[in-house]
Amino acid sequence: MPDGVAGQAGVAGQNARELAAEVLGVLSQAGQTLAVAESLTGGLVAAALTDVPGSSLVFRGGIVAYATELKAELLGVDAAMLAAHGPVYAPVAAAMAEGVRDKLGATVGAATTGVAGPGPQDGQPAGTVHIAVSVRSGGADEGDKTVVRTIALAGDRDQVRRLTVERVLGLLLGRLREECP
Repeated sequence: MPDGVAGQAGVAGQNARELAAEVLGVLSQAGQTLAVAESLTGGLVAAALTDVPGSSLVFRGGIVAYATELKAELLGVDAAMLAAHGPVYAPVAAAMAEGVRDKLGATVGAATTGVAGPGPQDGQPAGTVHIAVSVRSGGADEGDKTVVRTIALAGDRDQVRRLTVERVLGLLLGRLREECP
């Protein structure tokens, strides 16, 4: 049976499950919490995280904002930015990560937006992906720390979505290791 079929260990691939477990372990040890905002991954990041037993200790939840207007309505992404640049734009990913973190009361937010394919969207080729991680700062004089990565992924729709899950979990793990040594 292919990975992710009902009855299997979970919906994410093995790499995503391992990354999710590491992310949750670092968050738990640091006393941090996580929320995710997803567009092209449609809930796969949240699924990978909740595949891990005990995830409820640090995972607050997620928002799947697939429609462009929901990014503004649910996550607070600037509607003018969405109108001018569309949803597949690096600053949109940053705003999604910050918005979900704040809306769901987490200390860390992560987000995915992009074009899974098979065809282009808003002038962006399939495989164009923006991922972001936002960590709430510890002090009033420090700004929140948000990191965005733009990546070009090859493969079919399923491969792009699953690779995006792995990449955002990898970015998240790297940021957490920097912030929570």
